[in-house]
Amino acid sequence: MIIGTAGHIDHGKTALVQALTGVDTDRLKEEKARGITIDLGFAYLPAPDGPTLGFVDVPGHEKFIHTMVAGAGGIDFALLVVAADDGVMPQTREHLAIIDLLGVAHGIVALTKVDLVGSERRKSAVAEITHALGETSLAGSVIVPVSVVTGEGVDALRARLFTAARAVERRAWTRRFRLAVDRSFSLTGVGTVVTGTVLSGAVQVGDHVKISPSGISARVRSIHAQNRGTDRGQAGDRCALNLAGDGIAKDAVRRGDAVLDPKLHAPTERIDAALRVLASEPRPIAQWMPVRLHHAAADIGARVVLLDDGPIAPGAQARVQLVLERAIAASVGDRYVLRDTSAQRTIGGGRFLDLRAPARKRRTPERMVVLDACSIEEPARALAALARCPSGYVDLDAFARDRMLGVNEADALADALGLVRLAFENTQAALAQEIWTQIRDGIRDRVAAYHADNPDLAGIGRERLRLGLKPRLPATLFTAVLHELSRRSEVALDGAWVRLPEHEARLTAADEKMWADVRPLIAAKERYRPPRVRDIAGIIDAAEADVRRLFKLLSRLGKVDEVARDHFFLRSTVGEMVETAVELAATAPAGQFTAAEFRDRLDNGRKVAIQILEFFDRHGVTLRRGDLRRVNKHRLDLFRSPMDQPPQQPNNGREAPPVGRPDFKSGGGREPVFGGFDSHSLPPKSGSAK
Repeated sequence: MIIGTAGHIDHGKTALVQALTGVDTDRLKEEKARGITIDLGFAYLPAPDGPTLGFVDVPGHEKFIHTMVAGAGGIDFALLVVAADDGVMPQTREHLAIIDLLGVAHGIVALTKVDLVGSERRKSAVAEITHALGETSLAGSVIVPVSVVTGEGVDALRARLFTAARAVERRAWTRRFRLAVDRSFSLTGVGTVVTGTVLSGAVQVGDHVKISPSGISARVRSIHAQNRGTDRGQAGDRCALNLAGDGIAKDAVRRGDAVLDPKLHAPTERIDAALRVLASEPRPIAQWMPVRLHHAAADIGARVVLLDDGPIAPGAQARVQLVLERAIAASVGDRYVLRDTSAQRTIGGGRFLDLRAPARKRRTPERMVVLDACSIEEPARALAALARCPSGYVDLDAFARDRMLGVNEADALADALGLVRLAFENTQAALAQEIWTQIRDGIRDRVAAYHADNPDLAGIGRERLRLGLKPRLPATLFTAVLHELSRRSEVALDGAWVRLPEHEARLTAADEKMWADVRPLIAAKERYRPPRVRDIAGIIDAAEADVRRLFKLLSRLGKVDEVARDHFFLRSTVGEMVETAVELAATAPAGQFTAAEFRDRLDNGRKVAIQILEFFDRHGVTLRRGDLRRVNKHRLDLFRSPMDQPPQQPNNGREAPPVGRPDFKSGGGREPVFGGFDSHSLPPKSGSAK
């Protein structure tokens, strides 16, 4: 258990900690000279039954409130110190307000310097304290009279702290590791050491961690937990970590940083939060008000964006967006405190709701529904609510990361809730079963309607289909949905088009006969340099216009592509040439190749090779800069058949989900805008197909 002191300057916090532990926490030369605490101090007290209590001694002077907040950010138990002769003072009230805003629900009050007052003053001081505790989180806390001079009450207070340590619930050590840094220093022969409170999870010697928000990687060389050398530290411990790695130095890690599991590294500089304004605040909170944000050990400038109508009155609560001067490492549910920019008063505080707050459309009704779901503290209920939000899905990996859930904990929650899980890009989406059914039925209904209106076309363009559905999913997730439906044989994917499996566009008998004569001319050995329309017409003794019409129809059916004017290639050949470009880029310096290199791979003429590459450029398959080109991996499925898609990526050890919970990988990036290949931009239908 971590115990944090609180109270007015010169009320005896440091002396009391020394009486309890035997450790003088004032370590700085200036603290010794001035007789006041300036920075955080630390002490430890082994309990008779084994666990060690950690103490964080904070300064009481009003100039060092920011340091007090840094120390209070990671405590489990508050030790409020009030001198009997002074009673409740200004910093007593401010420290108490901060403890309340940080949600510290357990504590005890030490009435110090009782040797200086009589019994009547003791009673009046107790009455003052009881009134000050009022409706705060420490209301009803035990008040123990103590004197470090006579020793009165010290043993009783120590015994109560031991009892409290057994009763206070330990933090979630099964979740991912995060430590809030409050000190960073170097030791000769040891290297860089950072100290702080482990907020969640556990860490072991040899673990690889990240410093956030900087993103520097490090390895844990040794650990001291609760002032003892150990191989492991866990949630609720005060830990000192000896770190090693490129870029690791005393100045590379500072107070306010976090040392955490690499999977938690996702700094944020825009946060939606619940805010409670203290009744003592003299003015309402206005739009874009500058403040100082205190979170864990961090102290950073921020602006308040109001999400409700009108300013927030003193004593009121509302939801706001906090726009930070620089990114911080945080978690949903973390507590924070706001102070004014002059550091003279505490304004209020609350809880983080959403770490990925939008810069635009932050007050729409749809956004408010999302915030209602984010406000739910219990992960399972929050996930269920988010999966039913207007967006139609929740990013499951981001949900787990931002709430610091343990390994596979989010997957287990999703399965218990009956959510459909779809893997796409480098994450997973979770959809409520009713949303999945709505999307699936919407796709099939819209494709069927398109077939009814366009029986001679291969199918509807993917992007056109996506834009016509509600909810409108991101392009990459929509592609994942289509691939899953294709896997289940509920739709079929033909390059850029989507069709029902039973739908097949057919040529007329006359066109089928002509196609049987034409196809061998553009296949096999000559497939990379097929003859043009005029040449084909001469070879098969047909009218040039009829051959051109046939190719245009075949293009609409997805069987050929017009690479250059009157120069048609089989779709399968175009797919082969895409793979050739991919292979060439994979072996080329910086992934870039020239037209000459591509020509040589195809054993083709320069003119035709350039026409092919310009065709790829137009459709985003390749990206050109000067004489060099590189492959755009997000467009590679444009000319592939479903059988040509790359194999699924490993699923991080998860078992394949049951029916109703598909799990697979799909291509990433933006959904292609299919240009001339999307059927809604094609010329009028020819009457020759049925």
